Amino acid sequence: MQLTRKGLWEGVIRGYREFLPRVNDESIVTLKEGNTPLIEAVNLKDILGDIRLLLKYEGVNPTGSFKDRGMTMAVSGAKQEGSQAVICASTGNTSASAAAYAAKASMKAFVLVPEGAIAKGKLSQAMMHGAMVLEVKGSFDEALAIVIEITANYPVTMVNSLNPLRIEGQKTAAFEVCEHLGHAPTYHFIPVGNAGNITAYWKGYKEYRSKGITSNLPKMMGFQAEGAAPIVRGEPVTDPRTVASAIRIGNPASWKGALEARDESEGTIDMVSDEEILEAYGLLSSREGVFCEPASAASLAGVIKKKKEDVLSDGDTVVCTLTGHGLKDPDIAIETAREPVKVAADIDKIVEVMGF
Repeated sequence: MQLTRKGLWEGVIRGYREFLPRVNDESIVTLKEGNTPLIEAVNLKDILGDIRLLLKYEGVNPTGSFKDRGMTMAVSGAKQEGSQAVICASTGNTSASAAAYAAKASMKAFVLVPEGAIAKGKLSQAMMHGAMVLEVKGSFDEALAIVIEITANYPVTMVNSLNPLRIEGQKTAAFEVCEHLGHAPTYHFIPVGNAGNITAYWKGYKEYRSKGITSNLPKMMGFQAEGAAPIVRGEPVTDPRTVASAIRIGNPASWKGALEARDESEGTIDMVSDEEILEAYGLLSSREGVFCEPASAASLAGVIKKKKEDVLSDGDTVVCTLTGHGLKDPDIAIETAREPVKVAADIDKIVEVMGF
């Protein structure tokens, strides 16, 4: 297999057919997800030294997050099995993706979200794509437990990451990293919420090495928010709290997979504070021109933390997954960014404010 691709991109199922469970052509539901850029960060050397830092920007997927990679597989699988409806619990991105792919497949979508705990950008997507949005008076973990029970007793397919097809689709991001670099990175830093993504990346890296496409494996470095860090603390968190709503999860569904990724890769799963997340969030936007949602910035916050701890060395190749676009959570952006300057419609006053 060559590490370069030509022609129009047809989505991850057709792009990586030989690495994925079989889906009939007539059942493939795609919005041409995947093929996202690996952007080299060049303006953070004063903080990170001579590390080669690359940003896997999943925010340019069709619904603005990495969830689309897994959702194309999950919804295509549901369609192939004759399902007429899908359901998920979500902190936001899964609901947006499930709703969009269900719409593309002409299927019903039901999404359960914690009441008052989902960013408006994500909620608006699920609503506009035609899903039935059910706001649960409880946490994500309670909503997921309900989804599991419903799918066990009613004709609807669960598309959370407990569905193994989700992991299969998400692993393709690791393939792309290897193709863009020509090898696997030294370290891969990634936010950890429900933990499906770190599980999937590790699976992808291992598969490419097993096929002889790459010869090395990265250390997987997962980061949870301090107020929602059940894996780090070794027990579920009953009331997870963090500004990073996408990883505000107290009992990850893929907990076991995350531990395996950490241990097999000789990596780590650690936590960062909301303050560290927001600092990294601002750095990515203001210095690198990459606008991601707060949860995404947990990966860069982790890099900064590990650099301070002398875990990382000059010359290391480090990839950070940025899981979702910044417009997913516009409220946090407005709250933390510099406010607009109000000025009269007068050129002299405007030039003065500009500093000229």
